[in-house]
Amino acid sequence: MSDEKTASGAEKALGHTPSGAAALRELSGARDRILEQVRHVIVGQDQVIDELLLALFADGHCLLVGVPGLAKTLLISTLARILDLEFSRIQFTPDLMPSDITGTEILEENRATGERVFKFVRGPVFANLVLADEINRTPPKTQAALLQAMQEKEITAAGQTFSLALPFFVLATQNPIELEGTYPLPEAQLDRFMFNIFVGYPDERQEVEIVTSTTGVEVPEVERVLSAADIVRLQQVVRQVPVSEHVLGYAVRLARATRPGEASLPFIRDWVAWGAGPRASQYLILGAKARAILHGRETPAAADVQAVAPAVLRHRIVTNFNAEAEGIKPDDIIQRLLKEVPQGEAQ
Repeated sequence: MSDEKTASGAEKALGHTPSGAAALRELSGARDRILEQVRHVIVGQDQVIDELLLALFADGHCLLVGVPGLAKTLLISTLARILDLEFSRIQFTPDLMPSDITGTEILEENRATGERVFKFVRGPVFANLVLADEINRTPPKTQAALLQAMQEKEITAAGQTFSLALPFFVLATQNPIELEGTYPLPEAQLDRFMFNIFVGYPDERQEVEIVTSTTGVEVPEVERVLSAADIVRLQQVVRQVPVSEHVLGYAVRLARATRPGEASLPFIRDWVAWGAGPRASQYLILGAKARAILHGRETPAAADVQAVAPAVLRHRIVTNFNAEAEGIKPDDIIQRLLKEVPQGEAQ
């Protein structure tokens, strides 16, 4: 895409402002520079990295699901270094308390006057990028401590409300195979995550490269690509990207098609207990906007909605007993929906 065409798209999205056009060009080039740095540390996982970046610039949280040893934690900490974000890691365990996340009050004595006052000590949630490691290993009460932070970008503790520094992201990991001693996330909390990203095994060539690069003495270094202020500014660029009524309508129809009812597709009635809510439609559009701009296009197409649909919908579709008995997973349902829901205007 030429610079003139990119600038034209920026003017449409940002009200003909030169600074807006420059911001759009910066965002379209940021993806390649971030990927280059991430690949110094992480081998493969290109789709995972791409989806993380989409959520990052769309201002959404992510749930990463994969077996141990696939560098989920390393990927997130590396991304924080590249983006120069304040990073904190919370290891979720059965004995973790809500105050261990949000912070707690301590009694502090003024040595000069002898006066004692309560002081609030901020917890690890006060960071730009929070890694909630193995989030399903802690009880619902502690899991819920993140809800307000994820939705409102603020924390209420010790009778006060504290605003969190922007940008603010929660990237949570989950082990899908070890279910003993875990607490499945409530649907209300799952719905706060923009994407549910599946982290799979590397192929043989990638695994050879991983073993070679991690069993020597060399420690890879990464460079900073963007700052926290840059990310907040570029998130606004994504928000201002125009979307056609055709694409908007397709995203809404796709989300609504997941809900069982009299007018729904037969396989949805057969296999789905609960479908996606309106937040899914919002995230389909925000993800499509981010994907279009990060790939150098001025406005999203239906193909961008389809590309982000699995990550947006897989944790919002609740299958019923029939689906479980037949071995049908949410991803199977999503792929069928992408084939059967029309992209054209609703009749």
